Amino acid sequence: MSEKKKGSSKIKNKLLDKYRLVILNENTFEERIAFKLNRLNVFVFGFAGIILLIMITYFIIAFTSLREYIPGYSSTALKKQATALSYKTDSLQRVLALNERYYTSIKKVLQGDVSASNINKDSIIEATKLEASEVDLKPIIEDSLLREKVDKEDKYNLFESAISSTNFVLFPPVSGTISEPYNLKEKHYAVDIAVTKDTPIKATADGTVIFSEWTASTGNVIIIEHSYGLISAYKHNAALIKSQGDLVKAGEVIATAGNSGELSTGPHLHFELWNDGYPINPTNFIDFK
Repeated sequence: MSEKKKGSSKIKNKLLDKYRLVILNENTFEERIAFKLNRLNVFVFGFAGIILLIMITYFIIAFTSLREYIPGYSSTALKKQATALSYKTDSLQRVLALNERYYTSIKKVLQGDVSASNINKDSIIEATKLEASEVDLKPIIEDSLLREKVDKEDKYNLFESAISSTNFVLFPPVSGTISEPYNLKEKHYAVDIAVTKDTPIKATADGTVIFSEWTASTGNVIIIEHSYGLISAYKHNAALIKSQGDLVKAGEVIATAGNSGELSTGPHLHFELWNDGYPINPTNFIDFK
């Protein structure tokens, strides 16, 4: 027991032994600062300094923007920004895909680059091949009953009925003689109407001008986007009256007929109709006489 007491007293004495830390002037050996220390004080102050340094570092990282410079650390604001950018990127990709499809259809209108196999699959082309005389238009009993039921419902309907696509009427852009008809085999996806120079060209329906420029092969071209996925194109014009982005009404003058472009052989209107990226025969819907 005495040996243990002696050992503990030695340790206590070592911890409590006083030392003097003196800072002297090297040239004059004048005493500037002096500290009285012991091992216990040095240990306590050192441990407290380490704790203080850890706390300061924690507050800097947790409550200042310096944490963003630490590799591998991401703040909540950065995560929100990354999520928002991800959503915007996805939306932009969808818009770009839709625009790419839209521009592809416009390119088809300008170049007439459509294969016959694709056109034959189009329901609109198949429907236009049928003559009215070959179709039995006599209503059946079920159709008459349905019509009567719909008439009764509409009679007491308080809301305005939606406009049906069957009421969508196309007007002739010009009146004249068809010099070259629509020919699917020869890839002539339009009708050429012979007219005199500077004849007013009118919009076949309400819509928005999506192209109004000069091209080398087809001269002055104007393209209008209508409802129900319909696009009309007017080529070889002498002058363009409407510009891209203009809203036009059916029958409104949009250009004047001419003989512009390398593929033109005389004053005429090259008129095309496209539906959802497929050409259709304009004479099935418009009377040019």
